[in-house]
Amino acid sequence: MIYVLIILVLLVFSALISGSESAFFSLKPKDLEQLRENDNKNSQAVLDWLNRPKELLATILVLNNFVNVGIVILSTIALDYFLPDYIHPIVRVLVDLVGITTIILIIGEVVPKVFASQNQLMVVEKMALPLKFVSKVPPFSSLKWLLNAGSAGIQNLFGGNTNVSSDDLVEAIALTKEESADEDEHRLLEGIVKFSKTEANQIMTPRIEVEAISTEYDFQEVLNFILEAGYSRIPVFESTEDNIVGILYIKDLLPFLNEPKSFDWKQHVRKPYFVPENKKINDLLQEFKTMKMHMAVLVDEYGGACGIVTLEDILEEIVGDITDEFDDQEVVYSIVDESTYLFEGRTSLNDLYKIVDINPEVFEKIKGESETIGGFIVEQAGRILKNNEFIEIGNIKLVVESSDKRRVKTVKIRIS
Repeated sequence: MIYVLIILVLLVFSALISGSESAFFSLKPKDLEQLRENDNKNSQAVLDWLNRPKELLATILVLNNFVNVGIVILSTIALDYFLPDYIHPIVRVLVDLVGITTIILIIGEVVPKVFASQNQLMVVEKMALPLKFVSKVPPFSSLKWLLNAGSAGIQNLFGGNTNVSSDDLVEAIALTKEESADEDEHRLLEGIVKFSKTEANQIMTPRIEVEAISTEYDFQEVLNFILEAGYSRIPVFESTEDNIVGILYIKDLLPFLNEPKSFDWKQHVRKPYFVPENKKINDLLQEFKTMKMHMAVLVDEYGGACGIVTLEDILEEIVGDITDEFDDQEVVYSIVDESTYLFEGRTSLNDLYKIVDINPEVFEKIKGESETIGGFIVEQAGRILKNNEFIEIGNIKLVVESSDKRRVKTVKIRIS
């Protein structure tokens, strides 16, 4: 009877350990957010384990195997005591094999894992501290270390590091281009892979190109500006264009189209959403979805507005250009010959990489904060180059076709 009681206790331990394995490795992102918000020892212990997944798995495997082996040994002894002597040895072996295995499988594996997969948070918070305590007690601590060392040795022997970077994925996608003629599909895959690495300032509309309304305009001037600009949302600035104080949604003014020019339109201006210029666009997209917004104002390190990013700008990084009946079909570049291209200075470096067959790393390794071709030339030269002046980057020659005192307007790119 003592053996039976010990076996029952071990079955409970086996169920808890198996359930914790299923719970730890099935946590969802929202569960992780909830754990970070909870300021208690259990939540911190869970997060600590999740930062060391290999050690967690090694601890669970060692404990589970110890408990299951103990159940098998004690069950065999107990069955030898309860079963009559005249039972054939083969029957005894079958009872041991089938009976004990079935009990361990159902009570110690299947049932707890099904329960844990539906109650992940509760299970991990209850089991994190006990696992932490047991992992430091000999002989489990030593066996866990041996298991970690053995798995690392096997990994090095048969494959080394299996981590795949986004650059590796881009190269893999490039290799498949010869097998398929669908350029749009490859462009979509590349956009998805590079999406999490792209910063907002790489796709923004620079402040100098943003059409904005001054708070000093009367209502009639605002309506005229809206008709000329053709946008559904327009930034509003006060005093200077880098001091954006709000966003005007055109639909908010529709009920007041017949109001006199003295109408106070500023009361319908919505608060702007400011984000740092180096914010990753995948995070910004998530914030747009949560806040139900379509436009953000980018600010530099000094707090001044440096541009805007819209939801359409972000989506275009994946699916390509989105055009409607109001978009101007401007030609932003032209091909002079096989090795010569003509670009506007405001063209982004990202667009340059997509159009011209050059290695982006050549530019990315030496560029600073610049995001456009003109900005890159000014950054490398240390001044605004005059017409026909140029810089050379490897086998690429960037010649300034036209410029003024403020910026580089047109650039000719020659590839030797």
